[in-house]
Amino acid sequence: MMLGMQQDMTKGPVTGHLIRFTIPVYLGNLFQQFYNMTDTAIVGHALGSDALAAVGATGTIVFLLNGFAMGLSSGFAILTSQRYGAGDAEGVRRSVASGILLSLIASIVLSVGGTLLMKPVLSWMHTPLDIMDLSYSYVSVISAGLWTTVFYNLFSSLLRAVGNSKVPLYFLVGGTVLNIILDLFAIIGLHMGVAGAAWATIVSQAVTAFLALLYLIKKVPSLVPRRTEWRVKKEHAAFQMQMGLPMALQFGITASGTMIMQSAINLFGSTAVASYTAANRVQNMFTQAMPAIGTTMATFCGQNWGARTLKRIKEGFIRSTELMLVYSVLGMILLPLLLPWMMQVFFSKGTDMEPLLVWARTYIKISVLFFIPLSLIFICRNSLQGCGYAKLAMCSGVVELVARWIVAVLAMQKHSYLLAVACDPAAWLTAGVYGVIVCRIVFHKLEHSYLYEHSEKEEA
Repeated sequence: MMLGMQQDMTKGPVTGHLIRFTIPVYLGNLFQQFYNMTDTAIVGHALGSDALAAVGATGTIVFLLNGFAMGLSSGFAILTSQRYGAGDAEGVRRSVASGILLSLIASIVLSVGGTLLMKPVLSWMHTPLDIMDLSYSYVSVISAGLWTTVFYNLFSSLLRAVGNSKVPLYFLVGGTVLNIILDLFAIIGLHMGVAGAAWATIVSQAVTAFLALLYLIKKVPSLVPRRTEWRVKKEHAAFQMQMGLPMALQFGITASGTMIMQSAINLFGSTAVASYTAANRVQNMFTQAMPAIGTTMATFCGQNWGARTLKRIKEGFIRSTELMLVYSVLGMILLPLLLPWMMQVFFSKGTDMEPLLVWARTYIKISVLFFIPLSLIFICRNSLQGCGYAKLAMCSGVVELVARWIVAVLAMQKHSYLLAVACDPAAWLTAGVYGVIVCRIVFHKLEHSYLYEHSEKEEA
């Protein structure tokens, strides 16, 4: 079943597999964040600080919508990675057919539901009145085009499920460049305002989704269902929903927590929102290796679970943790040093940066102290998902939500910006500890199950 750039992670040096797979995903994440920063910078420079604050105020809502879409599509692809690891060619194709049909249904529900609920959500989040209309004009377009996010991420997840992390990178780079060009054209050329930025995102994702589909059909026939395989097996669809829905809910729960945090920050006015938005974009650039190693662990554990190689799963967990410990320490040192310089990217020339940096530094100085538990969240959560324990992974999101909610309520009661920006670190610490404990329990359970399975075979 090995074809082209596919990568069989059930054999060979573990660390080498992790690094080779992670680097393209990491670069793709960086390009995505580069686009986010460029998009924010174009809005800030061309339309002003109010428009920047408007886009920033919707950031957690967009994260919720996109995260739900990404969680579903990533969950649907877990079965593909497990069938690939088990060497089941027909199972791979049937899982793809089922994932496409389920994604079609999900995209309709998400697009319609998100569009209808947007105004009440913005109001609930204490969005400042001076940027309410701008925020709605941006996020309503994103909601209507969620189907592009679903299918782009589904096709990318299917490629990664069979060990191909390079081609999704190529599509992401191309989509990012197209997105920036369309941003400039829509905002500066057509004077569409913040809605132009949203339309640029939707159109570029639609183009990359279509190109990814063509690539699957032409270059990866092992993923293309045959005519008779579009009759979806109930057990396949049930398993994919069992994986996809908890992963989507996990994103949704995590995003709900960040929405609560955003609500607390919104109380401090549009200047604080703009500062936090810019600082958060900078921080996301530094932390992208963490979700990248998480994506790698989902595929790595999925393939090795399918091949029943538990020893490699545990070794992968240890090696990925070691890599992220080094990366997290580097981020703690570099991010505070580079923050003042990188913040200037988001604001027009002549802007007095000192008042903005006061808000931004407070957020960054607290956040960097908790990069290690943040990296553990991605490693633990995705390892659990790859092994088929999506519900336990979802509970990690619940832990994050509770922690953020408690700290955000205290922040709003005491009107404390320090507590408001402490929502993230509190969530990372509690969810990181939860993830490590649960992974130890699951690995112990799998080890006993694995030994029992082999003893039964020997007796037979």
